[in-house]
Amino acid sequence: MKVGLFIPCYIDQFYPNVGIATLELLEKLGCDVAFPLNQTCCGQPMANSGYSNLTKGCDANFVSNFSEFDYIVAPSGSCVLHIKEHLKDTDHPEKAIQIRKRIFELCEFLTDILKIDSLPASFPHRVGLHASCHGQRGLHLSSMSEQNEPSFSKPGHLLSMVKGLDLVQAERPDECCGFGGTFCVFEEAVSVKMGKDRIEEHAQNLVEYITGGDTSCLMHLEGILKRQQSPIRIIHIAEILNSSISN
Repeated sequence: MKVGLFIPCYIDQFYPNVGIATLELLEKLGCDVAFPLNQTCCGQPMANSGYSNLTKGCDANFVSNFSEFDYIVAPSGSCVLHIKEHLKDTDHPEKAIQIRKRIFELCEFLTDILKIDSLPASFPHRVGLHASCHGQRGLHLSSMSEQNEPSFSKPGHLLSMVKGLDLVQAERPDECCGFGGTFCVFEEAVSVKMGKDRIEEHAQNLVEYITGGDTSCLMHLEGILKRQQSPIRIIHIAEILNSSISN
């Protein structure tokens, strides 16, 4: 299968290793991956701030870059959800519709499309998992505690395949970290307090790392951890799933 790799802005600018890990992981699993060089922002920041009329250029560029792939994969639940729900192109409406059906968040792609049941990965550390809101409630990557349904977690299932990893379940597994895109700018104090609450629970669980599928949320938590001079480190789930078995 031909896979188009979509790398969102935060990853491209601040965490390129996450993009590299995603590429290497998909190739290890037999995917033919290409990275369109002309890709840019998906338009989510503008749309979330009430300026969806300004995303037309982003939409057209996305369609131009990704319409020929069997699947599009990104290590970011929030950006994937934005494309799934909002991508449109008046010049090529059918292409936009097909892309919305073919784009997947990384963990979603590994579990639902590739249906992997093993990984050649090793990460011998105590890890806490942060379930980002867009991935959980929009893409249904994991169950929601307020609903009466069987518990599941696609990221958790993948992490269970990693040799040596000790995954510690949070008592409040689906609580928001407070990032919320532009929310962390306009409501800074509330955003930071929510982030501190999430970190406190993970710290009580004595984790060495906090992982998740949205770099934006992880970046928010990392900023708080650094200011607290905490020994807890942040790592994207792609980096764990791509970790060497020799570790």
